[in-house]
Amino acid sequence: MADRSADWLTLLRAPGVGPATCRKLLERFGEPSSVLQASRPQLEAAGLKAAAIDWLRQPDPRRLEADQVWLAAPDHHLIALGDPDYPALLADIPDPPPLLFVVGDPSLLTRPQLAIVGSRNPSAGGARNAKDFARHLAAADIVITSGLAVGIDAAAHAGALEGGGTIAVGGTGPDRIYPAANRELAHRIAARGALVTEFPPGTGVRKEHFPRRNRIISGLSLGTLVVEAAARSGSLITARTAIEQGREVFAIPGSIHNPLSRGCHALIRQGAKLVETAQDVIEELGALLGTLQADGDNAAADMPGEAVLRGLDPEYARLLDCLGHDPVAADALMRCSGLSADVVSSMLLMLELEGYVDALPGGRYSRSAKASDF
Repeated sequence: MADRSADWLTLLRAPGVGPATCRKLLERFGEPSSVLQASRPQLEAAGLKAAAIDWLRQPDPRRLEADQVWLAAPDHHLIALGDPDYPALLADIPDPPPLLFVVGDPSLLTRPQLAIVGSRNPSAGGARNAKDFARHLAAADIVITSGLAVGIDAAAHAGALEGGGTIAVGGTGPDRIYPAANRELAHRIAARGALVTEFPPGTGVRKEHFPRRNRIISGLSLGTLVVEAAARSGSLITARTAIEQGREVFAIPGSIHNPLSRGCHALIRQGAKLVETAQDVIEELGALLGTLQADGDNAAADMPGEAVLRGLDPEYARLLDCLGHDPVAADALMRCSGLSADVVSSMLLMLELEGYVDALPGGRYSRSAKASDF
């Protein structure tokens, strides 16, 4: 790739040459080098504008030198469409990116992947679900792919790093981390996973780039799991893209009173697979994944649930029994349990710290996913 990288970068940097135009040029001329050697009339006949042709005839050497400096750094890689290590699933989508800029381990891109996406402002339970599912699926040798956004994306990446590998697909150049709040997480992913983008170095934040990023997240993956999503959200765009690409879509159901459950419920009504445990996902993907490691067979057994809760003090168990999955006020819990306000407050705090209870706005509480089987 080293000998061809300059040709690829020259083509990618040409004004107005996006993924679709680039593919058309490659279909017409073969290799990037052949595009660069083509005459102006040939390039005009291929539909290129004057600005693009001018660039191909005389590219800015400073810009291309900066790209080569980035590529020469340790663990920086450039993978072109058609290369043996270009991920096959991504190559199969209608609009695969011509180039992938990778920071970290490029071999992860060719391993079985599951995308996990969801709200940027999830509930505590939703974030915990994303992290738990990601950890157990990664331990089953499934790479977790997401978009490095705050919320569900970040929780999924963090959980995957605890169990195995993860890929973060960015909407900026490989030298830009967005959002800045996830900079430390991005560094951890680069060290133990992979950061991937189709945008060249120096590309900043642009709103229109993130929907383009979503097709790569779903395109790399066998399926997409939506953890929490409002009725209108970027996560649903990713899910729709996955459906268009012929991939599986999974959704975790939630309370009918939680607005972040509406997107998942809509997907389930439209045919997405309802899943409650990591094992549900593994079983659905089994035919596509082939033989999984033994850890995958035990993923659901490792999820916290009734066995742990049975060890609770009887008073804690009684209070938890008064909680449903819909929000409940503290005074209702006092009436149900027969315990005093001080005792209920103290016990709720302990249950929240242990992950059995989610504290909600307005002084209300609900069971967490950890307590769902109790």
